[in-house]
Amino acid sequence: MEEVVTFLNNIIWSPVLIYLCLGTGLFFSVLTRFVQIRLFSEMFRLLLSGKSSDKGISSFQALAVSLSGRVGTGNIAGVAAAIGFGGPGAVFWMWVVAFLGSATAYIESTLAQIYKEEVDGQYRGGPAYYIEKAMGQKWYAWFFAIATIIATGLLLPMVQSNGIGEAVVQVFGQGTTIDTALGTVSMIKVYVATGIVMLLGFIIFGGVKRIANFTQVVVPFMALAYIIIAVVIIVLNIDRVPEIFMLIIGDAFTPMAGVGAAIGWGVKRGVYSNEAGQGTGPHAAAAAEVEHPAQQGLVQAFSVYIDTIFVCSATAFMILITGMYNVHVPGAEETFIIQNIAADVAANSPAYTQFAVESVFTGVGKPFIALALFFFAFTTILAYYFIAENNVYYIKRTLKLPGLTFTLKILIMLATFYGTVKAADLAWALGDIGVGMMAWLNIIGILIIFFMAKPAIKALKDYEAQKQAGVENYTFDPKALGIEKADFWEKRIKNKQNEQ
Repeated sequence: MEEVVTFLNNIIWSPVLIYLCLGTGLFFSVLTRFVQIRLFSEMFRLLLSGKSSDKGISSFQALAVSLSGRVGTGNIAGVAAAIGFGGPGAVFWMWVVAFLGSATAYIESTLAQIYKEEVDGQYRGGPAYYIEKAMGQKWYAWFFAIATIIATGLLLPMVQSNGIGEAVVQVFGQGTTIDTALGTVSMIKVYVATGIVMLLGFIIFGGVKRIANFTQVVVPFMALAYIIIAVVIIVLNIDRVPEIFMLIIGDAFTPMAGVGAAIGWGVKRGVYSNEAGQGTGPHAAAAAEVEHPAQQGLVQAFSVYIDTIFVCSATAFMILITGMYNVHVPGAEETFIIQNIAADVAANSPAYTQFAVESVFTGVGKPFIALALFFFAFTTILAYYFIAENNVYYIKRTLKLPGLTFTLKILIMLATFYGTVKAADLAWALGDIGVGMMAWLNIIGILIIFFMAKPAIKALKDYEAQKQAGVENYTFDPKALGIEKADFWEKRIKNKQNEQ
């Protein structure tokens, strides 16, 4: 199985996808006149404004749900893997993909708002919806929906739960092992997997509102606590900060692990972490209650900064300042360019980060990272369920089979259990396939939609014009902007006209 997974990964994550992610981000940055810089203060203002409704969640809740998808194992174990296989320079390329990807996040999330629908009293949307409506290609939308259900319902939850299992083992050790149909597994991992699955079931059977209420409390709290710990470590080693910056920037262009390794791992883990262009963030964006689609696009663009510039950088600086990492020779995992810790410590795990915090806060580092990873990874699994459910609802519009949502809940719980007890390398490889599939389909989709109608660019210009005019209540009239099939907003405009 591992050979098949590796073969698929090499095809999906070819250099073409890596440069497509970077090129798309640059393309939309230029077209939006670098919206990620120009409207930074507006992003922050919108983040704290807005209210939920019976049908939709608030902008902040939507941000929390999407951040719960972005801030996960990738921010802790993913950064470690980028350094371990791509060298310190990979961190620079994570920054690049975040900066450019912020514009991509604006585009895809604004599209999700423009083409969202009201289903069973709740807002639903995402790439499948805007691909069908804006591209007019229902077969392609179905292809994306099925790929997303497989990725977020089966493959990606394994990576998140695997990170939790690996972090707990770093704290308590393997303990007793047993031979099962899944191979030899640690009983500690079995206990952890059982607890995660029970909590997951309680929340996902409670609906999207319960997911939003849980994530809006947990995600900001844990992200802040994590960043505070990182800041303390950085302050205690403040004299080394310039050296680490130079290490990251210098290695980005003269990489110790090779140009391909640094850029490849930086972009791969960057996309995995911040998800810009992957097509996951738009699902939460569509669920938000806003006056204008561009508003949620801007909020989602800001979430990329939080994920990569703040949380991923916190991880990178902790690992590099403390020196708790190895750098593998590309293609030879048992040979090292740099070896600072034991050779058997997996780069595709939270271990580097745990060792980094432990080296400063003895006795605290490993359990703290395990706890942080639990909350980060668990909320990410919740976000994955929310995304997969949205695509199940999309399929149910045509294929009205009973029990699809219930089946999804059972499958994601089984995948979560399986991922917790399995080896890290296989779980990450399967996750990479899921991320790559979605990125290919979504990026091609938003590029085609742009060349067909430019709806997200039109929405941005309309929003900025209203902002400059000083309006108190924003409105969005898709027909007036030449945007077709934005049924939700057309209906809203008609209702307001009837009320007048």
